[in-house]
Amino acid sequence: MSHPSTLASAWDTSCVGQPADVSLLELSRLGEHLAHCGALRGPVDQLLAGAAWLQTLVAEHVVTVALLITLLVGVVSLVR
Repeated sequence: MSHPSTLASAWDTSCVGQPADVSLLELSRLGEHLAHCGALRGPVDQLLAGAAWLQTLVAEHVVTVALLITLLVGVVSLVR
């Protein structure tokens, strides 16, 4: 037999009954924060981001990359 909960939800949002909206001050602070975080990124982070991009690109085209590698190996073996 299940018993209904007698605990009522007691949380409020910061909107306090109004529609949620972002103020210009909040957007400005967010932009400053993102600019600051971007400035802290060094060359290693950029290299890792580039490697992740390349991995994604290759992963999307696995069959094409396998075909190109096979063709390249075939051409190299014919040239020798």
